[in-house]
Amino acid sequence: MDRVIDAAGLERRYRMGAETVHALRGVDLAVGRGEYVAVMGASGSGKSTLMNILGCLDTPDAGRYLLNGHAVDRLREAELARVRNREIGFVFQTFNLLPRATALGNVETPLVYAGVGRRERRERARRALERVGLAERMDHRPAEMSGGQRQRVAIARALVNEPAILLADEPTGNLDSATGAAILSLFDELHAAGNTVILVTHEADVAAHAARAITLLDGRIQSDVRRPGAAA
Repeated sequence: MDRVIDAAGLERRYRMGAETVHALRGVDLAVGRGEYVAVMGASGSGKSTLMNILGCLDTPDAGRYLLNGHAVDRLREAELARVRNREIGFVFQTFNLLPRATALGNVETPLVYAGVGRRERRERARRALERVGLAERMDHRPAEMSGGQRQRVAIARALVNEPAILLADEPTGNLDSATGAAILSLFDELHAAGNTVILVTHEADVAAHAARAITLLDGRIQSDVRRPGAAA
């Protein structure tokens, strides 16, 4: 298996007053290129901590983490920021769009940080918006778009750098059921096109879109199940 994620023995501890919270307790995880994986678990299970480490927003206290073949578990913050921008496309529940920027401007943002020239980044942002069905909304600002359209802008922004992983944290949490279903269909299409998708959710019907479901409990992987008949 060509692994985009190869993690072993991940541990993460936090101090809360006099108490030490063990958020992750020796997590081993391998994700192959092109897989569609859902990470599930109740509040306090460790799924948000795992997402932060996989997304290079945090580093483990112990264990190793290879992302796209590169050891990232001991990188400094500036190095982690470069890896995040290059290798990971984030989609958040709250969209996290720049309110005064157009859809095109929002999607261009990761390319600005990557040092891509204006003409190239504009063209790449246009293609990403076309890919998520927003060719007619490129000049609209977030306040002029529906929740589903704003999430599509966020997905286009996540895709524009052609990252190793598309990491989505409760991406339908702020959407009505019909709009959420449309966004999940888009994730299905992106996976079918070869993207590696990791979906963090607490909803079983959302996780059912993934080919593989990993459930965390008390900082450990409780189950790791591939859906019968599902392709990687």
